[in-house]
Amino acid sequence: MREPDEKGNQSGQSEEDGREPVAMYPDEARPAEQRGVSAASWWLSALVIALTVGAELYRVLKHDELIHSGAMFLGVPAVLAILLALTPKAKSLTGGIVKGITLFLLIVAPLLGEGYLCILIASPIFYLVGIIVGLLADTARKRKRRKATLSCVAIVLLPMCLEGIVPQLTWSRDQTVECTAVVNAPIPAVEAALAQSPSLQTPLPAWLRIGFPRPLAAYGGGLAVGAKRTIHFAGAEGDPPGDLVSRVGESRANYVRMETVSDSTKLTQWVRWQSSEVEWRAIDAQHTAVTWRVHFTRELDPAWYFIPWERFTVGQAARYMIEANATPRQAAR
Repeated sequence: MREPDEKGNQSGQSEEDGREPVAMYPDEARPAEQRGVSAASWWLSALVIALTVGAELYRVLKHDELIHSGAMFLGVPAVLAILLALTPKAKSLTGGIVKGITLFLLIVAPLLGEGYLCILIASPIFYLVGIIVGLLADTARKRKRRKATLSCVAIVLLPMCLEGIVPQLTWSRDQTVECTAVVNAPIPAVEAALAQSPSLQTPLPAWLRIGFPRPLAAYGGGLAVGAKRTIHFAGAEGDPPGDLVSRVGESRANYVRMETVSDSTKLTQWVRWQSSEVEWRAIDAQHTAVTWRVHFTRELDPAWYFIPWERFTVGQAARYMIEANATPRQAAR
């Protein structure tokens, strides 16, 4: 074994050999300036790029009034996830994607008119897309086919992201939800209650209190054809309040249909109320079964994700209207 030379070379080579001495410590033990870019630096760089692209995409979609389309709720998380999945030195692409999406949602939340309510409803689909892309990318990286896999993911997601933009790729928006409840009152008392404005003293269901615009006042009444009523809703996140105005379009025994005349409320960002049908029948002398049927237009895409959310929300509203507008004040107490 050769002894170290005067300058401490331990590689077994002298300077006269004309070759660089070989370091005896592993790469991770090298000084920071010799290791190159760290994994954290790579991830941070990818995060900055992804957030910048995501924010710009959000700005473009908002400017073009496409913020409720599949491009927003599928396209934006897909772009974020794919950009973060291209990070060359991240240990876990799935974990990095989840962190990146979380930061994006926290940054964008103050810019959204719906505020935390939109984040609450949209966050599951953001994380779902991100986790799927991350798991596929982690698996593909082990097989050294990451870029090909991500390209396939982008191709598969593209048609879904165009829902709400391309009519041929958009599902029907017309929806109908109905709710039936038994009111502890006879038919004449139920009809008298329906002829009045809704009682806003009735507490809203818990789900409708999480951030949806609340009704502040109600005016008008009557069950004759042409009778109008107005519900005044609060605004949200700085937007002004608005009115939902409806009129009776059809009225007969134990049935009334109310059509929407105008709607300037914030609710139009989620749904557009088309009409309501109310039917009632006697169960016995003191109990009446009331069915409140709502026809509405879905405003959010993709359909497979938002239809259940919107149907549940409208169903809660229909149940509330039975309590607030079809239940006599004495029975409500």
